Amino acid sequence: MRYLPQTQNARKAILDAIGVASVDDLFVDVPAKARMKGTIDLPPHMGELAVERALSAYANQNHAAGAGPFFLGAGCYYHHVPASVDYIIQRSEFLTAYTPYQPEIAQGTLTAIFEFQTFIAQLTGQDIANASMYDGATSCTEAALMAMRLTGRGRVIVGNDLHPHYWDVLKSGVRGCEQKTFKTIKDDEADVACIIVQCPDFLGQPVQYAEWRALCDALGAKLVVVINEIVSLGLLPAPSMADIVCGEAQSIGLAMGFGGPHLGFFACRTEYVRQMPGRLVGETVDADGKRAFVLTLNTREQHIRREKATSNICTNQGLCALAFTVHMGLLGEGGFKQLARINHERAGMLADALAKVPGVKVVNDTFFNEFVVELSKPSASVVDQLAAKGIIAGFALDGNRLLVAATEMTEASDIDAFCNALTEVLK
Repeated sequence: MRYLPQTQNARKAILDAIGVASVDDLFVDVPAKARMKGTIDLPPHMGELAVERALSAYANQNHAAGAGPFFLGAGCYYHHVPASVDYIIQRSEFLTAYTPYQPEIAQGTLTAIFEFQTFIAQLTGQDIANASMYDGATSCTEAALMAMRLTGRGRVIVGNDLHPHYWDVLKSGVRGCEQKTFKTIKDDEADVACIIVQCPDFLGQPVQYAEWRALCDALGAKLVVVINEIVSLGLLPAPSMADIVCGEAQSIGLAMGFGGPHLGFFACRTEYVRQMPGRLVGETVDADGKRAFVLTLNTREQHIRREKATSNICTNQGLCALAFTVHMGLLGEGGFKQLARINHERAGMLADALAKVPGVKVVNDTFFNEFVVELSKPSASVVDQLAAKGIIAGFALDGNRLLVAATEMTEASDIDAFCNALTEVLK
């Protein structure tokens, strides 16, 4: 056991060594009114075996995505991760230095990050990508801050339905954020650093970039595109006309993991590289003229930039980025596009089936693999009732609206079970 309780004699020896009579003497600087008297109202301690059994009982109350029909998305998606991904990321070639300061001993890590950057740049249609971010929410906030540095302006406008978690992080890190629609953003808007649009938006609606690009040009603002479901880039146009593209890459190589850890990404145009947060891995040659990789740009505070750093995100999601890279490498361009087509097809099957259920109306006119339906009863109650039947119906929005998603993991039998149960609940 790693936890070894001390005997009374051992405790006395420790207290004698530091010159106090009791453990209570260590807390004399804490005001008496701030101390609790008596024992804390918690169950008595248990042995290791009893604790394991108690925790297992709690864990068994969970309903995993693979335990039944699953239609929940809303920013974290149920995709298949090949077993080969977990095998490859554990190979010693990649399990080198966590932070690759010394390239001579970290070529495995640096190579993988370079390939990750290459995949992200290709998928987003941008010139460069950095060595990953914490997650999509922090990546979005970093994009807004970068746009403010580039323009010297202080306002950030969100132009469509941004993921609410992204909104929370954005508002905590950036002052002057506001929500507006395309029609309410006027040509005479001043001091706008950037307009942020999510594609597909939080409600599953894809975005046409051209009109947003024209509006940003008229305002002198930067266009920031947020991608929450990266698989959509296998079917929808790459946001190449954006100034900055950021988002979440969890769908490739990473399990949902009860909400994390996930994988943010960040890409932009070459001329903005000096204002890019985080760090960048570049390609060079070694003393023998062989291909090699190094940290080309480090704009984080731990390095020479210090207080002038573009970001205080001082790491990259190394293992998560590696898993993404391995999975993308296994898929290839053709496989990635096929995966996107399957996702859209399954979502289309789901939408067609739900549209036939009495009391259900499909709201979206277009979607990738996620869309909103209007129910005849409050969605939160419906979700709870279906969960009791072993069906995870989706994400309950306000009122009667329900956000549902389908991926390659969605089978026809899952859709049938969902529709049959929904028919019963909505009677």
